[in-house]
Amino acid sequence: MMAKDIETEEAHLSNNLSTSGQVESPGESDLNESTGGAKKEHPRNWGWMLSGVICVNILILGCALSSGIASTHVDISGPDLQVFQIIIVLLTSIWMIYYVVYTARKDTANYKDSHAGPIWLRGGLVLFGILSIIMDIFKIASYVGYLHCDSAVKVAFPVVQVVFIVVQTYFFWIHSKDCVQIQRNITRCGLMLTLSTNLVVWMTAVTEESVHQTTIPEYPDNTSKAVGRDEYIEKAGFGDDKCKCSHTSCKFFKEAYYYLYPFNIEYSLFASAMAYVLWKNIGRVLDEHAHHHFKFRLKQFIVGPVIGILLVVAGLATFIVYEMEMQNDDSDDDDRDRAVMMHFTTNIVILVLMSVATVIGGVIYKVDHREHLSDKNPTRNLDVGLLLGASLGQIIISYFSIVAMVATGAKGHLNRLNLTGAILMVLQLGLQNFFIIEGLHREPFHEVETMVTVVANPYVLQPGKDLYTIDGSDVDTKQSPVVPERHHSHMADHKPKISWKRRVLKEVSAFLLLGNIILWIIPAFGARPQFDHDSETQFYNFNMWAAVVNVGLPFGIFYRMHSVASLFEVFVAA
Repeated sequence: MMAKDIETEEAHLSNNLSTSGQVESPGESDLNESTGGAKKEHPRNWGWMLSGVICVNILILGCALSSGIASTHVDISGPDLQVFQIIIVLLTSIWMIYYVVYTARKDTANYKDSHAGPIWLRGGLVLFGILSIIMDIFKIASYVGYLHCDSAVKVAFPVVQVVFIVVQTYFFWIHSKDCVQIQRNITRCGLMLTLSTNLVVWMTAVTEESVHQTTIPEYPDNTSKAVGRDEYIEKAGFGDDKCKCSHTSCKFFKEAYYYLYPFNIEYSLFASAMAYVLWKNIGRVLDEHAHHHFKFRLKQFIVGPVIGILLVVAGLATFIVYEMEMQNDDSDDDDRDRAVMMHFTTNIVILVLMSVATVIGGVIYKVDHREHLSDKNPTRNLDVGLLLGASLGQIIISYFSIVAMVATGAKGHLNRLNLTGAILMVLQLGLQNFFIIEGLHREPFHEVETMVTVVANPYVLQPGKDLYTIDGSDVDTKQSPVVPERHHSHMADHKPKISWKRRVLKEVSAFLLLGNIILWIIPAFGARPQFDHDSETQFYNFNMWAAVVNVGLPFGIFYRMHSVASLFEVFVAA
């Protein structure tokens, strides 16, 4: 009975806080009127249109150049694309410096969106930025060995990108919560330039990684036969084969920055998302303290994190064995098939456990009393849009695999495992999307603290006093002694009880978070069972299947990292 009362009280407290937070105070209403209706936001003027035009044009041009370097039949080289990137990266860096030095200092209103740029997102940006800088340093060290026979632009671009990453990381760390009130049109154009620049860098990195992951085998009938990963995988080798490196460390640096590509890809996507939220917040008037802060306590939740860590360790072990077997030139077809079977089996186990956990979390939401959030929040809307959009990449690959397996009869153990994994992938993505979106739109739980009141008895004898010294007048005129120390000690020792619903939601969120981490690591660091297992390649032909995988897989990889971020939000709010 007590547990049920606590749950009901938490739900009522959360809903009441939401209602009170959405009611506009008279002072804020006057402020909105005096500021020209910033709360309503000004009509879409030429600044919105111009910023959109800038973004679209840069993206289309960058996409055209990136697609050109992916084809051997198009006369567009890597340095051509890098010259374009250097130009837009320098322009973006100049604008960010201008914003930090001038616009941010002139904007005395200083409104903030407390939902934007949470500390975990900025911390992730810094971490990925540091790893991206290390990648660029390895690139510079590698490309220097080819200066005698290759373009110097390949060295210049990583140098410029290091400066860009430093400036941009500082910019978002300090100003990710800003709601700009002055120079709105210039700021809109600058943020759209930042957004498009990061997306072009992302497209280029994805294209380069896909090109060096996949090489088209030459067959007369343009179909592919599975003859091992050597036909498809070619790790980062830039430039002409006739151009030889002038120092002996080139191979080491190539291998090193190849494995750092995923972090650079995620850095660009993080920065793009933060730029979009800043762009949406231009002109908004918000109260920085409207957001409720939550305590992060992991020690109370054991089952989900422990099972999730075991899942990550098992996934890493099988991934390492799988990669070693695929890169071993001495392995025969049976050894490779066993490695692929182990990989498929591990994925199926992970997907089944995650699906079951998601169903449990969904049932908890159905019996939960918390209301849905209705306030305007660009960060939450962006999270939901990215979640649904990015999940389409892996869903497309899965449905192509399902069609190929069903059409060919799914003969053999590998084909049956492949079909099972594809079906489970679609199911798990749908269930997880529902769980995350429900969690992001529910009112956060608010702890109910029991106040401990201490009443001092004036008739209690104090040391050094006798009973006869306390007369009636003394008792009447003396105030009751105040014992603040005892009151605070009771509050410090009191720990609010967590309802079973909250506990289950946190356990599920922690487990799913770790599960998505291992599902991000495996494809991000080079696992390509889509090419190691040849059924889809034979069914669709290599060119078509490679296009499906190279387009869908980057979105699938981003989906897993974005799910990690969203699940952390759900965990904290629960």
